[in-house]
Amino acid sequence: MEQTNEPQRQTVAQMRHLYNRAAFGATPAELDAMSRQPLRRVIRKLLDDSKAVEPLQVANTDQYDSRKELKGMVRKGMIDREALRMRIRENAEMVRDLNIQWLDRMAAGKGALREKMALFWHGHFAVRAQGRNAQVMQQYGNVIRQNALGSFGDLLMVVSKTPAMLQFLSNQQNRKNAPNENFAREVMELFTLGRGNYKENDIKEAARAFTGWQFTPEGGFVFRERVHDEGQKTIFGKTGAFRGEDVIKLLLDKPETARFVVGKIYRYFVNETPDENRIAVLADQFHENNYQIGDLMESIFAADWFYDKANMGAHVKSPVELLAGMRHALGVTFDQPQPQVFVQRTLGQVLFYPPNVAGWPGGRNWIDSSSLLFRMKLPDYVLKAAEVNVRAKDEGDVNALVLARKGKNQFTTNVNWDEFDKPFARTDEAALPDVLATYLLPFPLRAEQRDLLLKQLKPAQTQSEKIKTLTVGIMSLPEYQLS
Repeated sequence: MEQTNEPQRQTVAQMRHLYNRAAFGATPAELDAMSRQPLRRVIRKLLDDSKAVEPLQVANTDQYDSRKELKGMVRKGMIDREALRMRIRENAEMVRDLNIQWLDRMAAGKGALREKMALFWHGHFAVRAQGRNAQVMQQYGNVIRQNALGSFGDLLMVVSKTPAMLQFLSNQQNRKNAPNENFAREVMELFTLGRGNYKENDIKEAARAFTGWQFTPEGGFVFRERVHDEGQKTIFGKTGAFRGEDVIKLLLDKPETARFVVGKIYRYFVNETPDENRIAVLADQFHENNYQIGDLMESIFAADWFYDKANMGAHVKSPVELLAGMRHALGVTFDQPQPQVFVQRTLGQVLFYPPNVAGWPGGRNWIDSSSLLFRMKLPDYVLKAAEVNVRAKDEGDVNALVLARKGKNQFTTNVNWDEFDKPFARTDEAALPDVLATYLLPFPLRAEQRDLLLKQLKPAQTQSEKIKTLTVGIMSLPEYQLS
């Protein structure tokens, strides 16, 4: 690749922006290929490639039964604590493996838009691995992945009925004569309407409607009529013998739901600073179009304003985006799963372990003094096997083991440098930093950055070694944390 001219540089920058937001980045070869195609065709390809979904599969769902599992731990009428500890550990390890399997799918690039949308929905419909139940979390993960680009109404209904959600928000304990308002409150405040668009009485009445929504020991949804409140309820000014499904429909009927969801999608995929006029137009279309998520995303990615300079580099990569993006760009694989969980925990985003029902705060909250240092050293850890001298946060369970526990203080990875190098094989050394930056950064290099990068090169280095040195240097710049 010779030094790119300005029109080509702008087209590559446009594709890089699209793939950073709609996926987990792209390789230089992918960006070159996409930059030669019309934008609409590229967007359609992202959607078409995400039509099929391969389920996550770690836990054996056919053998799961919580009652049998608990019964098997009873010895002489008492819980066998050692057996319980072993089962908790096994479940935690399976959740860890589920985490890595999903991260592998993100990094692979296949169906990347679906995986990116599912990561967004994981933060929106935030559920934590309670009791480290791998089967329940596997089901939840597959539900949000399978419905990530379909109808928001379908997604809302099906995720609300998962054992993971019903357990996390205590709806298993929601019964007539003793209603529990947790789920009803969060479905309005966090999942649909947003704060200020409902009344306390709406929550109380909706909680009555959701009575009887439970799950079986085998992990399936069940409606138990004997604990359901069949009485009349008044919700949003409408009265009827509503059940949970009726409440979901009432929520979808309200235009505030479309406005709230679209606003959140805009802040995640476009810019943290919302443009209320654009959001209003998109929300009206979303509501009128039966909440079709794929159509909404296509409208966003095809809009001229999506590629405004103000939106490029305005997004701070989440820890999962950062790790998956680095893996995809360079074809990185890890010899062991634990370092990838270590990175997530150190940076504050562990898949299947959001901090609370509101999900991860995101945006600039990802960056503080300690995490920024680790983020900027991550390329050295992953690509150069540099010594890791930090400790993960919240150690204590199997998902937070420190590398030193096994006597290791380095990541062991394999990097597909040969494939990454190919587009830059003929690039002059003087132009190499700027050309690489076009594919890796949202902004051009500053003069002092270029000079610093060139000083890292050694006369005896081969072209491949120069590319490796410069790539690690560019990925270590603060700008690489942005997309």
